[in-house]
Formats: sequence, C-alpha cells, structure tokens
Amino acid sequence: MIGRIKGVLVARQPPWIVVDVGGVGYELEAPMSTFYDLPELGREVTLCTHYAVKEDTVALYAFARESERALFRSLQKVSGVGARIALAVLSGVSVDEFARLVQGADIAALTRIPGIGKKIAERLVVELRDRVDGMGGGVPALGGGAVAVAADPVSEASVALQALGYKPAEVTRLVRDAAAAGDRAEDIIRKALKAALR
Repeated sequence: MIGRIKGVLVARQPPWIVVDVGGVGYELEAPMSTFYDLPELGREVTLCTHYAVKEDTVALYAFARESERALFRSLQKVSGVGARIALAVLSGVSVDEFARLVQGADIAALTRIPGIGKKIAERLVVELRDRVDGMGGGVPALGGGAVAVAADPVSEASVALQALGYKPAEVTRLVRDAAAAGDRAEDIIRKALKAALR
C-alpha cells in the first residue's frame, strides 16, 4: 500500500499529475481540489495517496489533505459510488461543504454533481450523515507555491471538466461563462464548478 508520496512535480494535466520520486515517475489521478493547491512544475510536493487494485486496473489517487482522502474512501463505501464519482464530489465541493450538504440533506445540490442522481444522493445522506461530522479542515499535505500557468487554460479546463463527467456541450457553456482574460485553468474550473452547482 502506498499512503504518501513525496517528490518533484514534473507534469500536470487534469485529472492527472506525475511526481518524480528518485527517477521514477508516478502517475496519479487527483481531484481539482488538489490541483488548486499544487506548486509550480519542478517544485517538491507531498501528497496523501490511495492505492486501488481492481481485477483489470491498478490506480494511484492523490490528495492535498488527509480529510480529502478520508472522504474519498468513505464515499466509495456507499453503494453505487466509485472512484469517478468520488473524484467528482471532491472536485465540485470542499469537504466542509459536502458535510454541510449531507447533514442538511440537500438532495438538490448533491444531484448537481456529475454522476450523482437522486437515489445516490439519498444514499449519501443516509449512510454518511454521521461519518462526515468533523471530517473537514486539515492541513494541506503538499508544499506551497504558485501554480504554473498553462499554455492554454481554456483547453485544460475543458479536458478536466469532461474527465469529471460533464458532457461536451455543458463543458463548452460552463467554460465560456467562466473564463476571463488572464485566468489559469484552475480558476476557470473553480468558477465553472461553482456555476454548475447553483
């Protein structure tokens, strides 16, 4: 089991990052909440990880905070929720906001997250209501620093939103409405996700 990784951030293309650890490049999938806090390329980064082995795949997921990893793991214990939906949740709302939605039984807001229909939203409320209390907060696991500017932030944001489960037409609309001159991909994604959840 790989629980933590520390190395140099060498590539990032949402939802993927590559961290070089002693000459070995680890490819990790991460939610947008982690992307928002990544340092510049070439800087050292420390991430909490979740190692998943299935019949036909092996995956390594990265998180900026222990609370994000804990929520990722808790979400997958709910019937009908896999890694893809868990990443979409963490990309769309903070751990604290998710806890508030679940404790307030806000089914309407939960169903605006890609991959979550009414039945899954109801299951999340019932099964996680007691488990999400106190899950938020936490100190970031990774090093600080500014995020590197992408060559084409609009394209990067579009790819990331599609990877989160949004349909191409919806992505086009969200990105068009969110993008402003000088925005980084992370800025566009953050604004688009907030708009999608309204």
